[in-house]
Amino acid sequence: MKIWGKNAVAELIKTDKTVDKILVVNGLRDEQSRDLIKQAKARGYKVQFAEKAVLDKECGSSKHQGFIAYTSDFKYTEFEDLLSSVASKENAFLVVADGIEDPHNLGSIIRVCECAGVDGLVIGKHRSAQVTDSVMRISEGSANHLKISRVVNLNNAVEKIKDSGLWTYALELGGQNLYKQDLKGKICLVIGGEDTGVNKLTQKKCDGVLTIPLSGKVNSLNASVALGVGVFEAVRQRSL
Repeated sequence: MKIWGKNAVAELIKTDKTVDKILVVNGLRDEQSRDLIKQAKARGYKVQFAEKAVLDKECGSSKHQGFIAYTSDFKYTEFEDLLSSVASKENAFLVVADGIEDPHNLGSIIRVCECAGVDGLVIGKHRSAQVTDSVMRISEGSANHLKISRVVNLNNAVEKIKDSGLWTYALELGGQNLYKQDLKGKICLVIGGEDTGVNKLTQKKCDGVLTIPLSGKVNSLNASVALGVGVFEAVRQRSL
């Protein structure tokens, strides 16, 4: 897997993941670049320097900001291990992504979850974007710090999450006002795909449906934006 961009590489360096090497554009003199190179060398990573054209070719664009890290493919957390890790947490918080096929949305969702301190994200093995180089870059490296599980059957996963004691809510139209729902304690929010929303059967599996009240003429939000609203409403309530 190739991870590029200063922030994404910086987040990778903070983890214990194996890094084969870091490719850096020749001649970088800014403080952030020099500090990042210093950190990489301090961790014992192999740092190689090359012309910008080489990095452009490696990542297929010029958006690398002078840094590309080469690491092993993303390692997902086993679903049962994720459930075990939150079983005893008083304020366990999970997110399920149902049919998020756009890598940009998945990357943004991962970033929202990590920034909010969510305990883990569950995605499907099918009909879903996976954690790739692009998703890692879009998440600004947040995927390095978030437990992400893949499952074959999301409905079964929702049932197991409920059995683990988490109140589970679908973020979808036609439900109860999000801001009137108690989101303290153990909860799981389910966000649906860009076009289809949360699957009808999945909604039925949930304990309830929550809706973000909208005042404009457009009656829907981007999936990652909607999740951000829901997640940070829960964060706000928990901080009171």
